[in-house]
Amino acid sequence: MKYGYTALFVESVYETIDFYERAFGFERGTILESGEYGELKTGSTTLAFTARSIVKTLSDVAFEPAALHKPAPPLELGMVTDSVDADFERAVAAGAVVVKPPENKTWGRVAYVRDNNGFLIEIVSHTTG
Repeated sequence: MKYGYTALFVESVYETIDFYERAFGFERGTILESGEYGELKTGSTTLAFTARSIVKTLSDVAFEPAALHKPAPPLELGMVTDSVDADFERAVAAGAVVVKPPENKTWGRVAYVRDNNGFLIEIVSHTTG
């Protein structure tokens, strides 16, 4: 078995894909014409987005939609880069909300932003493991 993808439930798949392209430079992958599902080309693991409007048809599990005016959901997306400061500035220019500007930590240089849906994103220069 392998970990294949993360799918985030969002209000607008198209707006979210556009945000991630501008903020982080990812290319769009598969996007359903209906706008109910879309993927980004991020490497070996897919980052996908599913429209909240169809989530109820997939499962009976209740969930609290993410939003910038609410606390961030209990998850973090990690974007690994060699240029934390420049990529942080690019994300903010694309509309990311600053949580914590770049700073040095024992594991590398790190910054935090929230995306257009309110999800927490770590921009980090190095991860250990």
